[in-house]
Amino acid sequence: MNKILLPLLGLASLSLTACVVKVGGDSDRWDDSESWKQVQRHNQQILSQLDLGMSVSQVEVLMGTPDFNEAFASSGEKVQVLFYRTQHAHSDGKTTKDECTPLIFRSDKLAGWGDKAYQQL
Repeated sequence: MNKILLPLLGLASLSLTACVVKVGGDSDRWDDSESWKQVQRHNQQILSQLDLGMSVSQVEVLMGTPDFNEAFASSGEKVQVLFYRTQHAHSDGKTTKDECTPLIFRSDKLAGWGDKAYQQL
């Protein structure tokens, strides 16, 4: 009886190794077509409430974690650019920079946002 039971248990365990249980979402993919629309709508609404001179932390409290973040020094001044998803461009399940609005901070203060401000860097 053990000669039959042992190989069966071995085969059963091999079949279980291919099982994957997904808990939670993958932050790089938009499985729910409505979720990215809600994020965009929220970000667009908050952009209209921003004021020049706001700090990075004030903006992040309102808008949440940015999709992308760049930082560098220019003429001894810290420049940081946060990108937030605001428009749909590709149906590939990923957010890209061309689907985001850049927010430009100079010395931790909001200096501008949008493509025109980003191009002036």
